[in-house]
Amino acid sequence: MASASQIAAVHRPRPLLGPGGLLDRYFYFAMSLVAAVVVVAGFGETVGEKLFHPAVAPPRILWVHGAVFSSWIIFFILQSALVRTRNVKWHRFLGWVGAGLVALMVPLGVVTAIAMVRFETYRLHQQGRFAFLAIPFFDIGVFGLCMVLAIVWRKKPELHRRLIFFATCALLVAAFARMDHAFLRVHNMMYLGPDLLLALGVGRDLLVNQRVHKVYRIGLPAYLVAQLFVIYLWRVGPEWWLHLTRAIAG
Repeated sequence: MASASQIAAVHRPRPLLGPGGLLDRYFYFAMSLVAAVVVVAGFGETVGEKLFHPAVAPPRILWVHGAVFSSWIIFFILQSALVRTRNVKWHRFLGWVGAGLVALMVPLGVVTAIAMVRFETYRLHQQGRFAFLAIPFFDIGVFGLCMVLAIVWRKKPELHRRLIFFATCALLVAAFARMDHAFLRVHNMMYLGPDLLLALGVGRDLLVNQRVHKVYRIGLPAYLVAQLFVIYLWRVGPEWWLHLTRAIAG
């Protein structure tokens, strides 16, 4: 027979903060849902005009890119849910599916960025698109680096889950840039959204663990400084960068 203290422990409500609390248990699953909302809100404003009903048909690779990158958000939600429901065996098995997806996404992201810059420059006659390659190259590079590290450290859950969260935030730049009719992009603020999501990760660490994990301590300052350099390449377009991107994109 269970004692009164044991029964009370089973029915005691879990705390909100601290290890084992609701914030600790549900933060990454909640963030996976937030990522889905961001993608729908961002691309929902432009997908009809630029993909389904465009005045000039875009490269077909854009359809592949949309399908593959959308599948990452679904995968992130599924994996977060499996962890939350303690289906670790399935989480680890599907993790290798995710590794294969990442191996496809990185080169696909680069090729799609180049194809779209060529399309916008030569078919839509838009100016300054070569310099813009700094943005997608950087975003997919951060995603790829974080995911490689997450795979290497897959047996270290505290590193693994933060790196995957960081990688997903890097992918959301494109969605944030399309919100409110590109207001954020026009004002060089499209990184504000991902930075705020990462700041929530820092806040979660402070509230749950009373310290910031080294993924954020090292990664976030480097990410912020790199953002400034990438925006400089895009907006200023130094000659060496334009020469390089023209050589790449043709």
